[in-house]
Amino acid sequence: MNLHILKTEEEYEELLVWIDTQFDLNVSPDSKTGEDLQVALLLVKQYEDIHFPIPKPDPIAIVKQKMEEEGLKNKDLTEWIGSKSYVSSLLSGKKPLTLKIAKVLHQKLGIPAEVFLA
Repeated sequence: MNLHILKTEEEYEELLVWIDTQFDLNVSPDSKTGEDLQVALLLVKQYEDIHFPIPKPDPIAIVKQKMEEEGLKNKDLTEWIGSKSYVSSLLSGKKPLTLKIAKVLHQKLGIPAEVFLA
């Protein structure tokens, strides 16, 4: 396999087929083919990062999802971050998500800090 930076979707697809074949053959990671496979996976990741980017999560949407999972209502957040109207404004996007509030939501809801920093 001639490994190089992927420039076209055709090259990307061909490399995916080759990678699948190598996995089916159960190549040893320590072999030359195994090392080529590792490089191929990096090339595929690079191509996908450029051509199929994953959007960053919306922190407020994640908070709402976590609230739904936990069965929480807006009023349940008031003891952590402020009045009912402030919570409502925050969750509707009318008020900004401050670092202080993000820290509280991270601690109380277990949402990864990376979500708030994205």
